[in-house]
Amino acid sequence: MITLTQTAVGKVKEILDAQEPKPEGLRISVVGGGCSGFSYSMAFENAPGMLDKTYKYGDLKVFVDQASMLYLDGAEVDYVESLEGSGFKFNNPQVKSTCGCGSSFSV
Repeated sequence: MITLTQTAVGKVKEILDAQEPKPEGLRISVVGGGCSGFSYSMAFENAPGMLDKTYKYGDLKVFVDQASMLYLDGAEVDYVESLEGSGFKFNNPQVKSTCGCGSSFSV
């Protein structure tokens, strides 16, 4: 299971509502690449894939493909604002190490 904090849900809805036409939901996935091997991807989607797991947070739908679920199970997505900047932060218990820039990870 993947969890989004209330702050993350609010920010995704804010961005989603500004899109025209409005997508059906948010896709969260893990892709190969980065200096540690994997990185997170977030993109709006018009429909879930046949094998996607769909999570609902109120009227927000989040789609996760089966391969990504192997790496995202138990993860929490938050939205943080700080002096260094703002953005989505993944707290993933399966991550063994991250790179120096913080944008990729290994399991």
